[in-house]
Amino acid sequence: MKIKIIIADDHQLFREGLVNLLTDTNSIEIIGQAENGKDAIELVERLSPDIVIMDIGMPIINGIEATALLRQKNPKIKVIALSMHSEKHYIKEMLEAGASGYLFKNCTYQQLIEGIQTVYSGKKYLSDTITEVLIHDYLDKTEDPKPITPEIPLTVREMEILKLFAYGKSTKNIADQLFVSVKTIGTHKQHILEKLDLKSTTDMVKYAIKNKLIDFE
Repeated sequence: MKIKIIIADDHQLFREGLVNLLTDTNSIEIIGQAENGKDAIELVERLSPDIVIMDIGMPIINGIEATALLRQKNPKIKVIALSMHSEKHYIKEMLEAGASGYLFKNCTYQQLIEGIQTVYSGKKYLSDTITEVLIHDYLDKTEDPKPITPEIPLTVREMEILKLFAYGKSTKNIADQLFVSVKTIGTHKQHILEKLDLKSTTDMVKYAIKNKLIDFE
């Protein structure tokens, strides 16, 4: 029996390349593609795959939110994150959302196949690089229980919106870019201000620069 897979990624060229790559594998069948988290959720409900290979940075609903929603609706569904994001907070949030595996997009074909087979068998899979990131994070906390830079208490979507504001985007620009309403962005902005104890957009820009969340190169 073949492993039925849905691929969710907003970059069509990458998505199609992945489909072509995995189609040559006898044990795998690609049954659907999605360009955002919303489509991925709908496809899963309609096609019942074994595994969803999920990007993180997607429009409408990002990969972390989509994974959490999928796992709430169907705890048996397995998700493998395939992302370019190497920051530990992305890895942690994806795993906390219920992902069974996490690989970087520069992984080898063999690592991807190994990840799919491992997750399909009911186990967790993290690439060596990701395991190293998490181990270093654990050791850093063990050696210094009071880190100089505290973890920023924002969700992935809030962090994304904070950066866009910091780069000078307007509320409407951000809403259009993320395919959501102006009201939704306003709500996120309010949450960001409250969580970071800030008062204005100017404060958000200063915070982002001070914490090296953006660059202007």
